[in-house]
Amino acid sequence: MLDYHLHLWPHAQSDAEASVEQVASYCRRAAEAGVTEIALTEHLFRFTQARDLLGGFWDDLPGEALRPAMADYWDHHARVDLDSYVEVVLAAKTAGLPVVLGLEVDYYRDRMDQVAGLLADYPFDVLLGSIHWLGAWRFDVLSEPLMLAEWDLRDVDAVWEEYTRAMEELGASGVCDVFAHPDLVKIAGRVPAIPDEFYDRITEAAVQSGMAAEVSSAGWRKPVGEEYPAPPLLKRLVERGVPLTTASDAHSLPDVADRVGTLQDLLIGAGVTHVRGFRRREPYDLAVAPPDGG
Repeated sequence: MLDYHLHLWPHAQSDAEASVEQVASYCRRAAEAGVTEIALTEHLFRFTQARDLLGGFWDDLPGEALRPAMADYWDHHARVDLDSYVEVVLAAKTAGLPVVLGLEVDYYRDRMDQVAGLLADYPFDVLLGSIHWLGAWRFDVLSEPLMLAEWDLRDVDAVWEEYTRAMEELGASGVCDVFAHPDLVKIAGRVPAIPDEFYDRITEAAVQSGMAAEVSSAGWRKPVGEEYPAPPLLKRLVERGVPLTTASDAHSLPDVADRVGTLQDLLIGAGVTHVRGFRRREPYDLAVAPPDGG
């Protein structure tokens, strides 16, 4: 099994430095849970290079009252040097640790070409694509009253429509390899009465883009109390032959490889025999269960 979505720092931590020992501790924790390879996928917005290139993008987004909070969020997070992060992960790889170099990349409307240009000269193995904000609304930040209150001001179907359209545009950009937590929009437990259209469109976005989709235990740690993706969406992804990765989306050591055994059972129950790994953005497949079925 794989854990292909890992962060070195919690969101509350601002200034931070990576180390090979920290990566090694993640690898040890993962190995104890039966994970054979991890991907370090720190948020792109953590890095000063992203701030210098993309900073202020929120001024062009809907949600004027929410823009100052987005600016504060970036000011808090964008403190780390991308080159240093890459050097540490490459050093860990050179030391023989079972880790690949990745990033979690948000969708930046009308700016994905700039994002691709920034990342082109780095030896990334895998790039996760995510939707964490709709306009200037960071819909998954449930700890901030201003963000949480938006859920009561918006129509749930309209939120899902906007999210799904962003997923389609992210896939069409061709920048990333994997849709991270593909139905993250359900995080607060707000789901349309009939979500089938959105599940169909998210699946089609994966098929048309050639991207894999992530199966993540992180949803079990959120108010929705359910894995990503929801069972009906996972069923559609499997039926359409979309490759799958597995992930914990840990932001600290205790959550590394969280419930990986449950994810394995879920995949086997869905008829999935292999998960998708990456090397230098090229895919390879890994059996979900060992050859002896153990």
